[in-house]
Amino acid sequence: MKPMTSAELRSMFLKFFQDKGHAVISSASLIPENDPTVLFTTAGMHPLVPYLLGAKHPAGTRLTDVQKCVRTGDIDDVGDFSHLTFFEMLGNWSLGDYFKKEMIPWSWEFLTSPEYLGLPKERLAFSVFAGDENCPRDEESARLWRDCGVAEDRIFFLPKENNWWGPAGLTGPCGPDSEMFIITDKAPCGPDCSPACSCGRYLEIWNDVFMQYNKTQDGAFEPLAKKNVDTGMGLERTICVLTGKKSVYETDLFENILGKIAELSGKTYGESDTVTKAFRIVADHLRTATFILGDDRGMGPSNVGQGYVLRRLIRRAVRYGMELGLPEGFTGEIAKVIVEQYKTVYPELTRNAAFVLEQLALEENRFDKTLRQGNHEFEKIAARLEGTVIDGESAFHLYDTYGFPVEMTLELASEKGLTVDREGYEACFRRHQENSHAGADAVFKGGLADHSEQTARLHTATHLLHAALRKVLGPEVAQKGSNITAERLRFDFSFGRKMTREEIAEVEKLVNESIAAAVPISHVETTVAEAKALGAIGLFESKYGEKVKMYTMGDFSREICGGPHAENTAELVSFTIQKEESSSSGVRRIKAVIGAKADS
Repeated sequence: MKPMTSAELRSMFLKFFQDKGHAVISSASLIPENDPTVLFTTAGMHPLVPYLLGAKHPAGTRLTDVQKCVRTGDIDDVGDFSHLTFFEMLGNWSLGDYFKKEMIPWSWEFLTSPEYLGLPKERLAFSVFAGDENCPRDEESARLWRDCGVAEDRIFFLPKENNWWGPAGLTGPCGPDSEMFIITDKAPCGPDCSPACSCGRYLEIWNDVFMQYNKTQDGAFEPLAKKNVDTGMGLERTICVLTGKKSVYETDLFENILGKIAELSGKTYGESDTVTKAFRIVADHLRTATFILGDDRGMGPSNVGQGYVLRRLIRRAVRYGMELGLPEGFTGEIAKVIVEQYKTVYPELTRNAAFVLEQLALEENRFDKTLRQGNHEFEKIAARLEGTVIDGESAFHLYDTYGFPVEMTLELASEKGLTVDREGYEACFRRHQENSHAGADAVFKGGLADHSEQTARLHTATHLLHAALRKVLGPEVAQKGSNITAERLRFDFSFGRKMTREEIAEVEKLVNESIAAAVPISHVETTVAEAKALGAIGLFESKYGEKVKMYTMGDFSREICGGPHAENTAELVSFTIQKEESSSSGVRRIKAVIGAKADS
């Protein structure tokens, strides 16, 4: 294995696929623009859904990138050797271009060639789809791996639960995948040990998804005329394997962050299991919080949606920071290290650094007040206690509502000569985890963003709304996120105060005037610089020179975007603002609907 840094791996991956004719595209925002099925971008394919479904990408049919991702379904597992809430995904895509016979040999080349990862061939294993009553066994992928020189006993045929992707909703593109694994030094767990086991012998490092079927509403799997490839390699896990580290937290990605925690706390990473876990949670959660806050669509902590997840991450980091004895304001000091480390790869962190530090300081202060409330609640629980045991539900209530770790409850109880029903607490905690995982799965499995005609109409309305807000409130207004369901649109934007009734009415009037004007909606492929020169607005996340789509609606709206659009503003029929409210600090939210089409 070739020792390398995370920066070298990023660069090597992109260069490898660039040499194979791929356009290098920028990481999309962590905040999905119009996908109601996920809170955050959870994989490299999410921002590319319209193109995987058939829309033309301005950069072509071969793409590669490093996508920043957030997954919080396993947030309570963070602190072990591998779980992270923020990670970077290396990926490449074929949009109806090449397929298995190109991708599998390329995967083998990147994994084993001395020019690239140089992994020992005998340390690799591969899984392919075993077939079922709906779709045949993926003999083609297995044959291609054999042609590369893979031994038969290193190819595993596994069922759909292991080697199948999608559809993300009830219908849509899907297909078999082929996963690549490093074989660790752990002995087989038994005669049937395979990559399907969770024994730790096989560590997945890459996955090639072959979208070759369309699942119909009646449950049939029809071959797609236009097949796609979607691959994903986790940067953190791969660099951990390449450098022979036992944990992702021991890679260069966390070296400076853990160093700062040690400096501020006076403790040493690794000095005990408890200290190590706290270091990891503080490092992971503040890295994730910094990226969410530092995103160009970033928002502050709140009690709903993405803001709630952000609040939970920051407060969990503060709780474990308190255990380490970190001083007041430590979240900002660690965030500065994170911004400095990633500023070259993700320049938006520098652009938004002031907002990151402001929001972390505010949330630290709010949480301090919450903990005081929790102390007060503990005193009430202790005062009404009959006996000397605090029940598990009460202990969990302190954790879930006030952020009290059970260790803090145990300590306070001990001071009063009381004990805590730890088993009852653990039972409540397990139920909470199961519900959290089920909720996360339900959101993720709810499907990709709907790209129906109704979605296109509502998405078009967000463009008109954005332009109207800037005309009425000023050019400092910027989109901070949007969410579309079949019934309504939700649009978040930067603005420091509640809108007046007159302002809301004027915005609504401007949008309806542009709808009544029945303006054709056109788009051109251009560079960010050219689009800016023409006065386009939007999230300028693309690299210099990268091609983007610019949509124009008469003289009213010109915006960079990749989503689905109507063909004429008249298709929106009418526009009504239902609600204007606060989303988070410095961010307002509008919920609105459009009129029903006469033929619908």
